[in-house]
Amino acid sequence: MIDPRAVKNISDAKQIIQERNIHHIKVGIFDVDGVMRGKYMSREKFISALDKGFGFCDVVLGWDSNDQLYDNVTYTGWHTGYPDAPVRIIPESCRAIPFEPETLLFIAEFTHEAEAICPRALLRRQVSKAESMGFTVKAAAEYEFFLFDETPDSIREKGYRNLKPFTPGFFGYSMLRNSVHSDLYHQILNTCREMDFDLEGLHTETGPGVLEAAITVDNIVEAADKAALFKTFMKILAQRNQLMATFMAKWSPDWPGQSGHLHLSLWHQQSNQSAFYDAQDTHHMSETQRHFIGGMQSLMPELCAMIAQTVNSYSRLVPGFWAPTHATWGVENRTTSLRVIPGSEKSQRVEHRLGSADANPYIALAAALGAGLWGIEHKIEPGPMTTGNAYEHQEKGSDPLPATLFEAAQRLKESKPAQQLFGDAFVNHYSATRQWEEREYRKHITDWELERYFEII
Repeated sequence: MIDPRAVKNISDAKQIIQERNIHHIKVGIFDVDGVMRGKYMSREKFISALDKGFGFCDVVLGWDSNDQLYDNVTYTGWHTGYPDAPVRIIPESCRAIPFEPETLLFIAEFTHEAEAICPRALLRRQVSKAESMGFTVKAAAEYEFFLFDETPDSIREKGYRNLKPFTPGFFGYSMLRNSVHSDLYHQILNTCREMDFDLEGLHTETGPGVLEAAITVDNIVEAADKAALFKTFMKILAQRNQLMATFMAKWSPDWPGQSGHLHLSLWHQQSNQSAFYDAQDTHHMSETQRHFIGGMQSLMPELCAMIAQTVNSYSRLVPGFWAPTHATWGVENRTTSLRVIPGSEKSQRVEHRLGSADANPYIALAAALGAGLWGIEHKIEPGPMTTGNAYEHQEKGSDPLPATLFEAAQRLKESKPAQQLFGDAFVNHYSATRQWEEREYRKHITDWELERYFEII
């Protein structure tokens, strides 16, 4: 019997469905915000869709994470009638779901006109560019997320206030916590292994109920699949245990934000050797890695909206909270935006530390890779390396990052490199969705405003 992760093509997908006598298959697609939207499909419909594709309502590209319809995009809307858009199933994404043995899960992506703004297709186009330059790309994501002893009903009843964390207090790398709650930890580890987004590490971070998980490295599109599925199924697993998981960038002003750090490396296609490693350099940085970093640093302020994607993301980007505020780089420096991790040929890489846990991994990885390839193409030298505390002395040549999502969206919309890298259709659509997100935020009155102005002003 064929194993789900051995499925590589349409024929294999049909075979495993027949062998397991599966009647309904789960199919999901990731929207602009990285939310997995999907449904069960009958076996007959699924097998037909493998050959011919199927239609998925394009409203998932025309609404926000709260299902509110954008009024400022041209691709879809009331003016188009929200038709079905063509979608293809990705056979090699097949996965078993440990708690749903009677079905299988497949990822899909938009094609035809919708492909221009489909997040997964956006990343694939950057990979194609890397391949045309002679590179393969490896990547991995690591996420911090908070767990709460709450349910979807209880957090609404409480108005998202006075929530009870899964565990109390500061306790990073706690052996006590992971031993007392070992049943949940092993559920997480086993689910990740069985669904092929295996973890290299899982530990408590600093804060009440916060965990950090490092997902195993893979080719970059598969790494993005793993990251997106990890976020989805950690939320599912938490709720199945009467808990809640959040990947918000910053849920409380009292605790550090939640990162979504990305690790990237390039490899020569023909020799399968690292394109980032140079044994003769002090930090083992090749010219290719240097230019890759130069591109990411140079374009970071313009592409910030693709990596810091929500209003809440910018609450995390403050000095002293383990998140960058300027486009800086350094060697083994966790106060900079880009951290060069030197080592052997196998481990030489760069960590992009700007992203928070709320980012869509397809879009964030596309931005990081696209900027790096742009740097190689244009031989962009990075600015001075930051040593020591980047918050105390921003190095000359390191540009400040946008302070708000609206500013970041405007920078992206006006960016000529972004248009060249990602296409006008994506840049215009995506920047409009981020401006919409900021506009939705401005409709609301915050607790801070009420406390500050209600009586005194």
